[in-house]
Amino acid sequence: MRIDSSISAVVTGGASGLGLATVQALRAAGVKVAIFDLNPETGEKVAAETGSVFCPCDVLSDESVDAAFAQARKANGQERVLVSCAGGGNAIPTARRDKNTGEINIFPSDKFEWVLKLNTVGTFRCITRAAAGMMTLDPVDGERGVLINTASAAATDGQMGQAAYSAAKAAIVGMTLTIARDLSREGIRVNTIQPGIFDTPAMARAPQQMKDALGAMVPFPPRLGRADEYASLALEMIRNTYFNGETVRLDGAIRMQPR
Repeated sequence: MRIDSSISAVVTGGASGLGLATVQALRAAGVKVAIFDLNPETGEKVAAETGSVFCPCDVLSDESVDAAFAQARKANGQERVLVSCAGGGNAIPTARRDKNTGEINIFPSDKFEWVLKLNTVGTFRCITRAAAGMMTLDPVDGERGVLINTASAAATDGQMGQAAYSAAKAAIVGMTLTIARDLSREGIRVNTIQPGIFDTPAMARAPQQMKDALGAMVPFPPRLGRADEYASLALEMIRNTYFNGETVRLDGAIRMQPR
């Protein structure tokens, strides 16, 4: 698909990190972009800086997602691109014995469920709305749209305490080919990016010593990933019409250790 001012895009989690870098790359190419994000202050600021439209959106809510898509389409027209970057996680062992008291605690089921709802269901909720909208469009060069999801290295080599996050991201990997097959007759492609350790706002809160140590774990290049490198791959997935049903690791060849 050509990337220019003739198309519009939606980026969830677009006010920071990987989503923000994708918004910037799409806008640099002339694409009309709608930013879906929970944070109105950051979202409005980024929208003003990038010439995008900010649409308040909670991917946990059908009503919020429907309203955000309606707002985006009113401003920019029907999107042909959806990049889903919204997500998050927690770090809780499956079961843990307290070193001091010997008390055994388990991973609360509601906290496990929340991570799956945020990452897997939230991504799927946006996919269904975008796909339905794209299906109303006439094909351009044989295709109607492109959906890009965000998984994680944790999907295949999650560390201790990442049971929920690993499950949620593995589900995104697992549904990629199926959704690509579901939408193939409509000319809509689906791919997933599986990032390793990236230098995002969440990582920025970590001490520099920790970030240096994490970067040194990467075989090559021995550093944290940059958000613009994620965006670069996202744009290639949009451009390359034969890129479909794939999950691509973007991690400098790292394979995460248990902890």
